[in-house]
Amino acid sequence: MIFQRAIRRELLNTVGAVFTILFTIVMTVILIRILGDAAAGKIAPTDVAAMLGFASLGYLPVIISLTAFIAVLMVVSRSYQDSEMVVWLASGLSLRQWVGPVLGVGMPMVVITAVLSIWLTPWANRSSAEYKERFQKREDVARVSPGKFQESASGDKMFFVEGVANDLSKVRNIFVREAGQRDSVVSAEEGAIGFSDRGEKTLQLFQGRRYEGAPGTQEIRVVEFERYSLLLSQNERDFGNTTTARALSTVQLIEQPTPPNLSELMWRISIPVMCLLQIFLAIPLGFVNPRRGRALNLSIALLLAITYSNMVGVLQGSIATGRMSLATAYGALHLSVFLLSLLLLYWRDNTNSRWHPARLLGSIRHLIASSGGASA
Repeated sequence: MIFQRAIRRELLNTVGAVFTILFTIVMTVILIRILGDAAAGKIAPTDVAAMLGFASLGYLPVIISLTAFIAVLMVVSRSYQDSEMVVWLASGLSLRQWVGPVLGVGMPMVVITAVLSIWLTPWANRSSAEYKERFQKREDVARVSPGKFQESASGDKMFFVEGVANDLSKVRNIFVREAGQRDSVVSAEEGAIGFSDRGEKTLQLFQGRRYEGAPGTQEIRVVEFERYSLLLSQNERDFGNTTTARALSTVQLIEQPTPPNLSELMWRISIPVMCLLQIFLAIPLGFVNPRRGRALNLSIALLLAITYSNMVGVLQGSIATGRMSLATAYGALHLSVFLLSLLLLYWRDNTNSRWHPARLLGSIRHLIASSGGASA
């Protein structure tokens, strides 16, 4: 039908506009956070673009799901607002016949969401963890940007270097402040990473001075040295344990059904179902009285969508603590939302029926008022 093609065309245009806005906002926030991590020395500046790409893959399922819901909601509410829905219903068609055109646009989004949530997002989380692990494994001095103060990984030292060698193992004109019971400041012309006989990582400084003093006192001790060894860490940090539930593949989550893994699995398989059910919910929730505006109805619809998403998070916590099984949480939540969407669709599709709850309530009020007048 011409009208159904018009609905699909309008849905596609609205989907494109909503997705562009949401994606731009989310990516801007993520970029600011990643740049802050790079400035704080948590990730390498050269990895900012890669980390932004991994983060975008992680947020895309939620963005697409929310885009589908908002797009359908806006198109349906606009049809009510411009009285196009009146023409649709007066032509003998029902609100149920919106399901076909809406699914024609929404099902590809559901499939994309499923692919992202089940396969690509875990890969992005795992790759992001590997990038961070690779950066953290580098020596403290190698992570220092020339001309900028930088805190060590342990948090008890502050470095400042004028330049770093090409092999990232030596620095020149280095300044180190070490906090403790007696604060100390060390300056040297050159430094290099080394290891002691016991395998301790050290920073070998050459041709410098060490200033040491206790806070709150005027006593300062100055020591000149030709070679000075500064302990960086007693042993190599264990960075291999970065395989959290978010970084595991979906197959691994199924093969290792621990509560945290089942909790993560709940989220991954819920995202595409949420996307599909929110599309159904948006059709009856898009009802608008043209005389009253659509602000209130849209606010209620968005509140329901947020509540739905938050309930998934609440049930994730219950699964992670072992208080609820995956099958119970998954079935109870999504089945309830599916039944709610069917009920709302029936409610809006049978507004003029004599058995509609609103008309029944009106009839009951009329009978009560009539009986009261007769008795008087």
